[in-house]
Amino acid sequence: MSGTHEVDPTSDPLATRLTSEPGPRSAEPTAAAFPSIADPAALGLGAFAMTTFVLSVVNAQLIDKTAAPTVLGLALFYGGLVQLLAGMWEFRRGNVFGAVAFSSYGAFWLSYFFFVSFAAGGLTTLHEIGPASGLFLLVWAIFTGYMMIAALRVNVAVLGVFVFLFLTYVALVIGAFADSSTANIIGGWLGLVTAVVAWYTSFSIVVNSTFKRIVLPVGPLG
Repeated sequence: MSGTHEVDPTSDPLATRLTSEPGPRSAEPTAAAFPSIADPAALGLGAFAMTTFVLSVVNAQLIDKTAAPTVLGLALFYGGLVQLLAGMWEFRRGNVFGAVAFSSYGAFWLSYFFFVSFAAGGLTTLHEIGPASGLFLLVWAIFTGYMMIAALRVNVAVLGVFVFLFLTYVALVIGAFADSSTANIIGGWLGLVTAVVAWYTSFSIVVNSTFKRIVLPVGPLG
């Protein structure tokens, strides 16, 4: 069975749609390509970006650690619950990549909130408890690594998010296991880059959808 990929500037950039009907391909989008709900990717990316940015500011030591609890509310509600909802809506749209990504990282922030608030005795940064946080971060690095490979079929912006997020996790894993403040700071700066790229991707979805044309490119991949 052969197929061609059709890309619409206002459609979900995390979804790759396959048309396999025989005969000439139509430029008109099918009804299945535009479900009755809005694209949740902008919301999910925005939630991920903001929560990641705040935590990364702390990890990069740009502000005092006493401000770290600020991230907990974001981790519970915006990065956690809202991103999880975005993942559920992606399931509704039939987008496996977006559903797995948003649901999983929503669960990451919920588990981060629980880990810091209860399991870690109120500590505000994961690297403070060494091997336990290293293991927690390591499994997320593995998950991000294979999602990064899948992102090679999405677009440049989304791929950039996963590349920098993977590097962020690697640096934080090293920092946790080796008790290296330098690695933690590097992880913080990489997290800031990740957040900015995610914000750009979210912004591009909102703007392109609103203007019904490509205003901010995301760089389609084959």
